[in-house]
Amino acid sequence: MPKVKVPRKSTSVDMTAMCDVAFLLLSFFILTTKFKAPDQLQVTTPKSVSTKAVEAKNVVLVTMDKEGKVYFSVADENPDEKAEVIDLVDQSKALSLTAQEKAAFRRTGAFIGVPFSKLKSYLGLTPDQAKNYKAEGIPVDSANNEMVEWVRAAATAFQGKKMTLLVKGDNDAKYPSFKGVIDALKKNEIFKFSMITDPEGVPPGTELYKKNQASGGKATDE
Repeated sequence: MPKVKVPRKSTSVDMTAMCDVAFLLLSFFILTTKFKAPDQLQVTTPKSVSTKAVEAKNVVLVTMDKEGKVYFSVADENPDEKAEVIDLVDQSKALSLTAQEKAAFRRTGAFIGVPFSKLKSYLGLTPDQAKNYKAEGIPVDSANNEMVEWVRAAATAFQGKKMTLLVKGDNDAKYPSFKGVIDALKKNEIFKFSMITDPEGVPPGTELYKKNQASGGKATDE
């Protein structure tokens, strides 16, 4: 008896629902993604080869620009420590800062780049005024190294936690500024810190290499 051939029918899949889900997910990610704010301090870090990335937790950052100006900031992820730092500085230097002026130090992305004598007036500026303010930098010379007080306040605020101290210097930063920062750390008996550089030629298979690959091959601070 001959076999009966069943006619084959083409399979049709309705993709309308899948397209709707894809656009909904795309819209969700676009609306919820937080983009990194541009750095107010333009610093071109030197290049280096490293195999390990520094953990960005409990960060205190000291920045030096190409003109040798020095700046100080505490990570926004540590609001309590940030508040304690400005309270300690206010008390030790008798600055009589108001609650509003202290709040200016705690706002997102805030940093200090002025001597204590101008700190009160600087913190009294609006965010737009502070953004356009041409700071002269924190004094770090041997006669008046005010970074000592900022580092001391940070070390006290992070007492009981592992403070991640990062130094970010421009490739053209002047040596006296760097020496002043190192002297401030030594006076607070801090002998370990991490330099932020622009990694290049990272050995394949290392932790930093994998991190760079995950971020699209872009350079990552170490």
